[in-house]
Amino acid sequence: MTDPSLPLLIAVAPTGARKRKIDHDALPIEPREIALTAARCRLAGAGMLHLHVRDEQGEHSLSPVRYREVLQAVRTVAGSELLVQISTEACGQYSLEQQMATVRNLKVDAASYALREFFPGEVVDPRVVEFFAWVTGLGVGGQFILYTPAERDRLQALVARGIIPAKRPHALFVLPRHGANPQSDPADLHAFLQGWPSDWPWSVCAYGPSELAVAELAIRLGGHVRVGFEDNLYDVDGELLENNEARVRQVAELAARAGRPLATPSQIRGLFAAQDAAY
Repeated sequence: MTDPSLPLLIAVAPTGARKRKIDHDALPIEPREIALTAARCRLAGAGMLHLHVRDEQGEHSLSPVRYREVLQAVRTVAGSELLVQISTEACGQYSLEQQMATVRNLKVDAASYALREFFPGEVVDPRVVEFFAWVTGLGVGGQFILYTPAERDRLQALVARGIIPAKRPHALFVLPRHGANPQSDPADLHAFLQGWPSDWPWSVCAYGPSELAVAELAIRLGGHVRVGFEDNLYDVDGELLENNEARVRQVAELAARAGRPLATPSQIRGLFAAQDAAY
């Protein structure tokens, strides 16, 4: 088990690729909306923004131009201490080459990569090997999104082979959905943690009203937490959350009760450093 006394990272994913204003009128889509949400979440306790951007029609986008516009707005409104992690999610519309090109064009501080999108089969694309060598050398903080325990094992194998050149890669465990009204079961977190190296950092995100229970379990087990409207709109009573910062504030309160301080900006950057994830 990871040391449960480590400072906690609360990441917020306020927008995602698919949800719309019809799902929640406080879902931030326009650049200034995202920037204001980032600033409010920072004040509530978030240390990282997991950023998705939309095009002029409100659709998912990996456009470097659009990313630059939103990144500038976030920096202006939320300041420079909040770590911004861009998403490379294909969402069924972008090629692997386009995903990598977005990171290359932006040269950002941090990015997330769905393992299944960059390593879809047993044969590893040499372009991907070169890409991860490049981002590691440049110091772009990486986080690998894992949807199953099998992907946890695949990540470890890729690191052992040197294909992903990171000593302690940071994973985001995405818990599965269950039931007619899909939500996550906190018990599923244990399956991801079986065999996970104790000195490798990890975060978790979940769906539905159980999101807060998953966050509480992660805090007790020494992990980190991602919340936000990308994954969940609902409070524990099944009612809509007021906004993204409401859930961030709840997680910060859980951390305080558990005696886990919130991570500083330098500690957060250490969690995503390619060669050393220690504080």
